[in-house]
Amino acid sequence: MTPTRPRELFGAGLVAAVVAAVLVRLTYGSLPSFPTLGGATLGVLGIAEAIAGNALRARIQHRPGTRPVQPLVAARAVLVAKASAMAGAIMAGAWLGLLVHVLPRAGEVSAAAADSVAGGVGLVCALLLVGGGLWLEYCCRTPDDPEEDSGGGRTTSG
Repeated sequence: MTPTRPRELFGAGLVAAVVAAVLVRLTYGSLPSFPTLGGATLGVLGIAEAIAGNALRARIQHRPGTRPVQPLVAARAVLVAKASAMAGAIMAGAWLGLLVHVLPRAGEVSAAAADSVAGGVGLVCALLLVGGGLWLEYCCRTPDDPEEDSGGGRTTSG
């Protein structure tokens, strides 16, 4: 299994941003207002994955006082990490698509101003999920990975 590439995340986020921007442009008048903390769950998940990644990394590196990691646990963690990074990128694109529509109107329309705040919170939290997922994926690498120092074509334990 190969590490998640930034271009994959960027591509998914870009497609989601374009689709969301078009959908918001076409339907904004009939949409309810976005809750300010609507995207906060993504940030909480990203932080939880980063914390779990630190704990898992200690176990993979066989630090004293930790139990060894079963291969299936590491494989599942990698799958969660990759899925979270991709979901975070897609959601970041969706929030960005909303912001593209509401930010220019925020000074004139009070609903757009409120939705701008919600979009900003959602975007930051989605990026936290991307970061948490990438960190968890990084933490699942084995310490004896021969290509870890070269930076290219690294494999993830699994």
